[in-house]
Amino acid sequence: MDTSLSTIAVVGLGTMGTGIAEVLALAGREVIGIDISEAAALGAVASLEASTARAVGRGRITEQERTDALARFRTSDDLRTAAGAELVIEVVPETYEIKQQVFRDLDAIVSPTAILATGTNALSVTRLAAESQHPERVLGLHFFNPAPAMKLVEVVSSVLTAPPAVEAVTALARELGKEPVAVGDRPGFVADGLLFGYLNQAAAMYEANYASREDIDAAMKLGCGLPMGPLALLDLIGIDTARTVLEAMYAESHDRLHAPAPVLGQLSSAGLTGRKAGRGFYTYDAPGGQAVVPDALTPAADTASGAGREVASVGVAGSGTMASGIAEVFAKAGYDVVLAARSQEKADVAKGRIAKSLERSVTKGRLTAGARDETLARITAAGSLDAFAEVDLAVEAVAEDLEIKQQLFAALDKVCRPGAVLATTTSSLPVVAIARATARPEDVIGMHFFNPAPAMKLVEVVRTVLTADDVHATVRAVCARIRKHPVDCGDRAGFIVNALLFPYLNNAIKMVEEHYASLDDIDAAMKLGGGYPMGPFELLDVVGLDVSLAIEKVLHKEFRDPGLAPAPLLEHLVAAGCLGRKTGRGFREYARR
Repeated sequence: MDTSLSTIAVVGLGTMGTGIAEVLALAGREVIGIDISEAAALGAVASLEASTARAVGRGRITEQERTDALARFRTSDDLRTAAGAELVIEVVPETYEIKQQVFRDLDAIVSPTAILATGTNALSVTRLAAESQHPERVLGLHFFNPAPAMKLVEVVSSVLTAPPAVEAVTALARELGKEPVAVGDRPGFVADGLLFGYLNQAAAMYEANYASREDIDAAMKLGCGLPMGPLALLDLIGIDTARTVLEAMYAESHDRLHAPAPVLGQLSSAGLTGRKAGRGFYTYDAPGGQAVVPDALTPAADTASGAGREVASVGVAGSGTMASGIAEVFAKAGYDVVLAARSQEKADVAKGRIAKSLERSVTKGRLTAGARDETLARITAAGSLDAFAEVDLAVEAVAEDLEIKQQLFAALDKVCRPGAVLATTTSSLPVVAIARATARPEDVIGMHFFNPAPAMKLVEVVRTVLTADDVHATVRAVCARIRKHPVDCGDRAGFIVNALLFPYLNNAIKMVEEHYASLDDIDAAMKLGGGYPMGPFELLDVVGLDVSLAIEKVLHKEFRDPGLAPAPLLEHLVAAGCLGRKTGRGFREYARR
C-alpha cells in the first residue's frame, strides 16, 4: 500500500472535484484532474486561477505559492493519465454504474499499491469496493462543499478496507488542514446521515403547507443559529442529489423519516433542482445564480391580516429566566411591563435578574446608563396576577406543564380586561388546550420566544383554529416593535423549530446507541461539516436531557411515527438523573460549579 501520496488524481471536475484539486495543489501535491468534458477541465483551471488570485488578494497565500500551485495542476480527458498516481479520488456522478466503471477501469491502469477513494455521500463503499480487483485499497473520502473552506473529511472504511489505506488518507487529510472523522459504511455516513433526515422533514413540512418556505428557513437560522435554512440548503445541494441520498438511506433504514418527501420527486422530475437550474424551492436570478428573486410564492411585506389591537402595557407571568428575559425585551422596547410571580419576593428576585442583565449590557457598551434606568423604571414587580387587570397583552412564561398553564389562563381570564390578548410561550404543548381553559379562546395565541430572550431574534407565532385575525395581527405588530422576527405556524407539536430539531438530535443518539460513531466524532462532524454552532450532544446537554425527552415524547405522541420514538439511551440517562450540564453529567461529565 503506497502511503506517500505525493501524486493524486481527481476524477470528475465538477464543483467538488475542482475544490478538492485546489486543496491538494495548494498543499504541495501533484494533481491530475481528469474529466471527459473539455469544458469541465477548462472550467476547473479557470476556477483554480480565480480562487488562488482571490487568496493572494486577501493575503492568505503569496504570489509565488499561487504560481507553484497552478503549476502542480494539470488536466486530461484520459483516465490513463492516472497511471502514476498513488491516490485516485473519484467524484463522478452519484450512480453505481458510473462509479463502478471508473473503478474497473482504474484497476487496469494504476499500480496495485495505489489507493482508490470514492467521494460518494450516498452509495455503499463496500459495493463499490467489491467491483475492484483489490477491494482492500478502496475506501471513502468524503469532502464537504466548498472543499477549500470546509474542515470536515469523513474517512469511510468498508469491511474490506486495509488499515494502512485508512491511515494514509487520514494522515493526508490532516496535512491538508482538515479534520478527519473515521466512520463505517452506511448511506449518509455521519454528517449527511443526520443532515438529510432533517432536510427531508423540512421539505415535508413545507409540502403540507404548515409554514411558508421563508418562515421555515428563518426559524431554523434564527432559532438554531444555522448558517442556512433547510429549503435554501436543499436548493444549494441540488434537490435531485438530496433525493438520491435519501433513497439510499431509506433503502437501508426503512425509516419513514428518510423516505423522500414527494415534493422532492416532483421538483426533480420537473427539472427544478435548485440553484443549478435557477429554480427549486426558491427562484434565482439565473441558473447557477445565488440571488433569490421574487416569485408567485414570495409573501407580501406584511402577512398579518387586518388591523390589530392597541398594546401599550404588557404583563409577564413567571419568575424564571425566560419570564425575566421576556419582560426585559418588552421594557427595552418602551412598553410598561408588569412582572407577576407567585409572591412579591419571587417577583423582586426576577426584577433583580433583569437589573443585572441590563448592567452587563451597560458594562459591554451596548446600553447607556440612562437607558438602563428608564428600562428598569418601566417594570413593576407584583406578587399576584391581580396586577394584570389593565394590561393589553398578557404573556405567560411558567413551567411547561399543561395543567399549570391551564390554571394560569383560567386565572388570567378572570383578571384581564375584555379585549386583552393572552399569549403562551409554550414550546411543545397544544395552544388550543390552553385557550379552552378560558371563556375567550379567540383572544389566545402562542408566542414562543427562544432562550435567552433578549438575544434570540425568533418568535414563533402560533395560531389555533379559534384565534381571531386581529389577535394574530396584534402579535405580529408587537414582534416588530420589540425587534423580533415572527414566523407563523399552526398549533401542532414542536411548531417549526422543535419539530425539525429534536428528531435530528434523537437520530444522533441512535448513532451512538448503534456504536456507529463516537460523541466527539458526531459533534465534530455536524460543526465542521454542517456549520452548526454546537454539536448535537453539546446541545442536548445544554437544553437538558429531561426537557429533550419530554419534547421527543410529545412529538411521538402527536405524529405517531416510529422514527420519532425517543432513543432508549436518552430515556436511560434521564432515569439515572443524568440531565446534562445542570446536574453535572449528561452525555458528558462537567465540573461542578
